[in-house]
Amino acid sequence: SKMGNRYIRRLLYLGAMAQIMVRRRCGLRQDWLSDMLARKKTKVAAIALAHRMARTIFAVLRDGSRYQPQATAA
Repeated sequence: SKMGNRYIRRLLYLGAMAQIMVRRRCGLRQDWLSDMLARKKTKVAAIALAHRMARTIFAVLRDGSRYQPQATAA
């Protein structure tokens, strides 16, 4: 939504777009983002990724814990 800090929203969006561009250039692994990009337009997937990052950041700050990425299946 358009609520909240514009600067932080912009940073999350730019980070999401950067991640998408790196994945497209390098052809990285199949995961949630790759599936999303196959189904949706790039900007829609970027917003979904930014929203996911925002929820993760909020949970880390709320719980006072360290970020621990989930292990991926080999």
